[in-house]
Amino acid sequence: MKLPSINIGDIKTRIPIVQGAMGIGVSMHRLAAAVANEGGIGVISGAQTGFNEPDFRQNNNSANINGLIKEIRKTRALSPNGIIGVNFLAAAVNNYVELVTASVKEKVDLIISGAGLPKNLPDLVRNSSTKIAPIVSSGKAASTISKIWDRNYNYLPDAIIVEGPEAGGHLGFSMNQLLENSAPALMEILKEVLDAVKPFELKYNKKIPVIAAGGIFTGRDIAEALNNGASGVQMATRFVVTEECDADINFKKAYIEAKKEDLRIIKSPVGLPGRAIYNNFIKKADEGLHTIKSCYKCLKTCNPATSPYCITNALIDSVTGDTKEGLIFAGSNVHRITKMTTVKELINELVTEAEKYFKISQ
Repeated sequence: MKLPSINIGDIKTRIPIVQGAMGIGVSMHRLAAAVANEGGIGVISGAQTGFNEPDFRQNNNSANINGLIKEIRKTRALSPNGIIGVNFLAAAVNNYVELVTASVKEKVDLIISGAGLPKNLPDLVRNSSTKIAPIVSSGKAASTISKIWDRNYNYLPDAIIVEGPEAGGHLGFSMNQLLENSAPALMEILKEVLDAVKPFELKYNKKIPVIAAGGIFTGRDIAEALNNGASGVQMATRFVVTEECDADINFKKAYIEAKKEDLRIIKSPVGLPGRAIYNNFIKKADEGLHTIKSCYKCLKTCNPATSPYCITNALIDSVTGDTKEGLIFAGSNVHRITKMTTVKELINELVTEAEKYFKISQ
């Protein structure tokens, strides 16, 4: 059966796939544009977007804003008719308001916010066409952000991304839940979120698309999410090993070479646990050997005196090719990746398989 579109207000995708943001520098203009051109939503990572700017270390805030604007414009030039989004860490970064404001001025289609609830996001997109979607990991969080936006702004999420415990990068679960494998499964959380948003949908007579994320790897996984009520899926890990991904080839090779036992749940300076590929960098972090010699003042949650490492430097090192001494975030299925591909080939594969298993006409 033909797969449905994701309908986010007046935005309508051709395929129900959102490319997850990966930063620093992994999902930038080349990857986002390629996904958008195939009918999905291409998403730029809003984390330290100015890392290639010459004044990045001296003027971090302005460099990131300038870098973000350049990335949005490059993406739009490559995909003039595609759907383009940007993802920001809501509660963690110091320059969140400035980055969101710049994105709105550049008329991005969608802003996605995770790592905390973006309580004031509706105010930042007021009188614009930009849609907003929080990332949640529970029905309670979905209900909470919907209540806040309803009460304070008379506004509902244009979409909600529900992220399960198998995702890469920062995770919305406790360290114990992840280490003990006691966190609820994605399909269970999806049902909770769908139930949580129903009262708000009825109040506003408006459909809130719920997008499933975290561990979605195959077309069959996509169909399972759709069959369980999701309006679409978000996928990140599989897009890393595409020719269009903006990361260094060594970063992509680290994904191809990763084994299941290489994955670790780590403590991040962002204040959330994260999933990453074990390497010498993590070994040193475990042994307390990292030191922070300078600070970008990028995170509200980071105290250089007590932080286990500088996450900005760690992520820049890995994305630019130093995969032994940098931090490599990845999803739980990274070990299943065996070869490079292109965005077009990957999406064709996913859609063809998903159509075999998709059963619910929406």
